[in-house]
Amino acid sequence: MAEPRKPGARQSRIIPVAERKQQYLAFGLGGEAFAMEIGYVKEVVQYGELTEVPLMPSYIRGVISLRGAMVPVIDLSVRFGRPLTEIALRSCVIILEVPRREGSVVVGVIVDNVSEVLELADSEIEPPPAFGKDPRAEFLSGVGKAGEHFVILLDVRHILSIDELAALSGDPGPEVAVS
Repeated sequence: MAEPRKPGARQSRIIPVAERKQQYLAFGLGGEAFAMEIGYVKEVVQYGELTEVPLMPSYIRGVISLRGAMVPVIDLSVRFGRPLTEIALRSCVIILEVPRREGSVVVGVIVDNVSEVLELADSEIEPPPAFGKDPRAEFLSGVGKAGEHFVILLDVRHILSIDELAALSGDPGPEVAVS
């Protein structure tokens, strides 16, 4: 039986704060599950005609025309030090808008398939595993638990460095004096 409340006494209640959730676009690449923050994703397009550009880094597969704009396309598998992505029926290009100091750069990334939009709470995300000084570890923002499976969360801002983004956007970067 509950005690009667005294006149003038405040009754305190603890109200749980809703846990912050973030949305991620989940995709497959080389038999593994990955995801990236949905805020960077502009759209997903079916893999189509790609124009190869000579003298580009090996992870730049070429460019596509997206409503008249030239968009460089990155092979994430190669960027991660793996073999070229084999193009199949469900292969697609995720179009990303990656922020920089001066505006943003639009790039595409080839993936095996796009599976779903995940909503992960902070409690469902673990920090990225420590890989020592492996430079590829900077691509990871964490590991999410989606049901009974784990998904590797990518940090879109680090898939390309600032210098590489500048080169892709046609910005020559800071001038260097030559003597």
